[in-house]
Amino acid sequence: MFRIGDAARLSGITIKLIRYYESVGLLRVVDRQTNGYRTYELRDVHELRFIKRARLLGFPIKEIKELLELWRNKQRRSHTVRRLAEAHLANLNARIRAFEGVTGVLERLINACEGNDRPDCPILDELGAEEQID
Repeated sequence: MFRIGDAARLSGITIKLIRYYESVGLLRVVDRQTNGYRTYELRDVHELRFIKRARLLGFPIKEIKELLELWRNKQRRSHTVRRLAEAHLANLNARIRAFEGVTGVLERLINACEGNDRPDCPILDELGAEEQID
């Protein structure tokens, strides 16, 4: 049995995040000792590590819940996991393309700005431009 500080240290997740994961249902609500301390088992630490890795891969909480349920279920079908991962990858790729578009515009604006002591600033001009209303 581990206290929350031990679970945090062993999993690499902060105490605050552990409490949050419990509150949103990612991690089971653990037992408390008579003194009020939470007690965690080794499986809780493994699940915290699983959550941490999934977060590092960018999975949102809702999808991590699904992945955890699949991970806990030894009767799962891997195609379900694969579809979830493929959908996440497609979402990440779409976001990357959107960010590439944004960085291209920002680079163009930075290149257009002379960065001198004059007040003229194409970056501010672009940000303050009125949109065309059709």
